[in-house]
Amino acid sequence: MKKIFSLMICALAVCGWMKAQTLNIEVGQVTYLFPAEQAGVMNYTDGSTLTVMDKVFALAEVGEMYVNETSVVDNTVSVVYNGGAATVFVAGNVAKYLIISVSGAHVNIAQSEDVAEEITYTLSGSSEDGELYVSGSYKATVELNGLTLTNAKPVTSGAAVHIQNGKRIKVKVLEGTSNTLVDAANGSQKGALYVKGHPEFSGKGTLTVTGNVKHAIKSGEYMTVKDATLVVKSAAGDGINCGQYFLMKSGVLDISGVEDDGIQCDIDDTDVGSTGETANHEDEDSGNIYLEGGQITINTAGIAAKGVKSEGDLIVKGGVIDITTTGNGKWDEEDVKTKAAACLGSDAKVVISGGTLTLTSTGAGGKGINCDAAFELAGGDVTIVTKGALYYHNGTTENTNYTGNTDNVNSDYYSSSKGVKADGAIIISGGKISVATAGRNAEGIESKTSILISDGEVTVNSYDDGINVGGDGSDLIISGGYVYSRAMNNDGIDGNGNVYVKGGLVYAIGSRDPEVAIDANTEEQKKLYVQGGTIIAVGKLEGGASITGGTCKQASSWTADTWHALYDNGVLVAAFKTPEKSSSSSGGGGNRPPGGGGGSSSQPLVVYTSGTPTVSSGVTVSGGTEYFAGVANIGGTVSGGSSVTLSNYSNSSGGPGGRP
Repeated sequence: MKKIFSLMICALAVCGWMKAQTLNIEVGQVTYLFPAEQAGVMNYTDGSTLTVMDKVFALAEVGEMYVNETSVVDNTVSVVYNGGAATVFVAGNVAKYLIISVSGAHVNIAQSEDVAEEITYTLSGSSEDGELYVSGSYKATVELNGLTLTNAKPVTSGAAVHIQNGKRIKVKVLEGTSNTLVDAANGSQKGALYVKGHPEFSGKGTLTVTGNVKHAIKSGEYMTVKDATLVVKSAAGDGINCGQYFLMKSGVLDISGVEDDGIQCDIDDTDVGSTGETANHEDEDSGNIYLEGGQITINTAGIAAKGVKSEGDLIVKGGVIDITTTGNGKWDEEDVKTKAAACLGSDAKVVISGGTLTLTSTGAGGKGINCDAAFELAGGDVTIVTKGALYYHNGTTENTNYTGNTDNVNSDYYSSSKGVKADGAIIISGGKISVATAGRNAEGIESKTSILISDGEVTVNSYDDGINVGGDGSDLIISGGYVYSRAMNNDGIDGNGNVYVKGGLVYAIGSRDPEVAIDANTEEQKKLYVQGGTIIAVGKLEGGASITGGTCKQASSWTADTWHALYDNGVLVAAFKTPEKSSSSSGGGGNRPPGGGGGSSSQPLVVYTSGTPTVSSGVTVSGGTEYFAGVANIGGTVSGGSSVTLSNYSNSSGGPGGRP
């Protein structure tokens, strides 16, 4: 009778003269909150059950019922972690749709299929052994409000937060809060934060995640980031792994301590939505990665790991991106070839139209950018440095610093460090790219198909060929822009098909005879065609070059490490600094900063302009705009200096490839 009397008092209080108050019903560690104005008729049946807003309670399980003035926000669930326990508060209007179980600080919430409104789950507090597991089929919001949660002993999932709903999940990292998630070390989970659907990260707080078993953050479908700061402290797999596509519009990503890729996006994923539906989005299942803004810092040390890896296109439109990879290459038994690390890797194309990118790869065979289709640069500022040695592996023997001759070695057995490697075309129509490579066979920019440069600024300092088209019969065309390419041990610019210079300013430096400044594949009856623009070359041009539309001259002697001025019909075209005399001119040498190494006074200085070129040496330059990291100046004022003796250039000197 006492329980019945208490229940009647509560019912009267809520339904009658205390309408501004809230009925609290506690069942274990869960408290259900029913506002008085919503409670309506409460059915008390057989002395064993109580029904409030269609939520049926077994009275034997009710620990306490009381009325207070707690305010209630519809469609909300709050989970507060406190050491080894968690307390859950449920808004009355969604109580009937949820089955909640709590074991210590492990919370399991099952949503009914009848849920028709989005529920917001707010998580706060701290526990060294807890989790949140939510299952259902409707979209939801998860708010992180100062949460520190480690899953020490998996109960439902080894993840710290596991959202099984195969729908859009908003993950709000509330402004001003710091949040930490760590998964169990002995589970089978795919991530410390796992969303089966497609998470949208937002908010101006910070979330730090550690993935002990596999990934730090894992989603079965696409993922977006806006404003939030996401920090991956470490991961046994990828820092972020998702399917369909990845989009970052703003915010901060800081990923380190990962054993595989920093960010990886697959075209499809086995973790499809629980209803089998797909999102209505044009990029569904594209595998694309879009980097449009914000700040990204990634450091990976994994073997053949990628900083950012897409199965589809990788498109950069903005942001500040700093990626470093340090892992060596590896042997891929399935593809029967070596694979190497790369800062940006794509199974399709890489397109950059904005942003500031700093890409550094130091492991054996590492690349700055590696793509299976085209590389397109239309804007932005890209700096690439690779320092790795030549990686060799034939399926049995591995050498992370191979120094042998590769002329007769299967190319699948080795991987050299390169700034940009594209199996498709390389198209540069704007922006700025600077590449420096070191290590045996390390080329600056290489395409297996073709290279087209029509605008922008290109600066290459490489160990091997500076700019290279590796496919037989493929053309290299420069029709505009500013291009500087210096090779320490090979050709400055090398095309295995025809090479066309039609416009722009080209400053090319070959290492020493028999290598040349600009090379074409005359062995296969291809040719260098000079048809326009301005050329400054340290080293010969390809033997048998076709030179039209202007005048080409050479200086057999010139002063190293000195500023020169190039004039066309008496009008200053550019000022440029010659490379320093170094041991690389007679063999050896390594990568040096712009203005040093590669070429010497033993190589001719070749110039080409549309009119009659003249050159002065020892000039002083002021004002103007610097190009090629300070090696050239356009629009400046030149004073002093002395005239350099020029003679008509003979393009018959040297044989194919400039070789005797």
